[in-house]
Amino acid sequence: MKYFKLPDLGEGLTEAEIVEWHVKVGDALEVDQLMVSVETAKAIVEVPSPQAGVVAALFGDEGDVIHTGEPLVEYQGAENIPASQQDDFIIGSAYGKQNTDAHSIKATPSVRALASRLNVELSHIKGSGEDGRITLEDVESAQKLNEGKGHSEALKGVRKSMAKAMINSHENVVPVTLHDDVDVHQRTSPIEGERQDITMRLIHAIAVACEAEPSMNTWFDGGQLTRRLLKTVDLGIAVDTEKGLFVPVLRDIKNRELNNLREGLDALRAAVKSRKIPAAEMQGATITLSNFGTLAGKYANPIVVPPQVAIVGAGGIR
Repeated sequence: MKYFKLPDLGEGLTEAEIVEWHVKVGDALEVDQLMVSVETAKAIVEVPSPQAGVVAALFGDEGDVIHTGEPLVEYQGAENIPASQQDDFIIGSAYGKQNTDAHSIKATPSVRALASRLNVELSHIKGSGEDGRITLEDVESAQKLNEGKGHSEALKGVRKSMAKAMINSHENVVPVTLHDDVDVHQRTSPIEGERQDITMRLIHAIAVACEAEPSMNTWFDGGQLTRRLLKTVDLGIAVDTEKGLFVPVLRDIKNRELNNLREGLDALRAAVKSRKIPAAEMQGATITLSNFGTLAGKYANPIVVPPQVAIVGAGGIR
């Protein structure tokens, strides 16, 4: 039986969440017809069909997370496809979510049966037994917690990515924070009726600062204890949405006019809110700006995302 490989969705990506299937078993597809939408690296990616054919099976439901090495789609008659076209669309090695999730949980059949009877999700339990094995006591404790506090839910999509980024930051970056106040008063009269663009002023200031202190525009490798001084300043801009925090990247801020930067930032924000931003536009930031003052607060300790070494947090203006 032949399956087909998911296209490359970005550097280092190993999983994607199925957002919406646009086809069903039995559908006849044309080449490049939209097949499924998946979310990865905080972006929605539309996956087209690599060939014409009839869908024989779909692996995974909406909301499921699929990993590299797991099948996504099977076509009828796939065994007749030329070798040059085979395996162009698999995400996989085995047989989907049940294989990767269920078999990675260390629990005996009796424990699994108890968990099923008590409606306890084993994947939400950290086993206390030998080598992380889940015990009967672990299941009973989880059931009591569910009764008293409600069931836990697995993080998905953007919030899952945020959680992973914060864990990675905690493990690799020493948190050192400096708070200060800056005079942002406009000393020259602006054009009548023109509103000050504080965000652009912040972006310009970061570009100047990185030129004055290049070590802030750096990637650090904690494993190898090396750093890479970067000539181009690619600024991550934190954008808050109902789904969570996105950080699209505004490229080469040192060598662009402010009007061009504003147009670029507006385009990135619109792409984020429509969930149409390409995964590549969410990667490669060399330093980040979190302009949280538009929401609340004068001071904060924003999270540095490795391999970056710095983030600028801008609070409320007063």
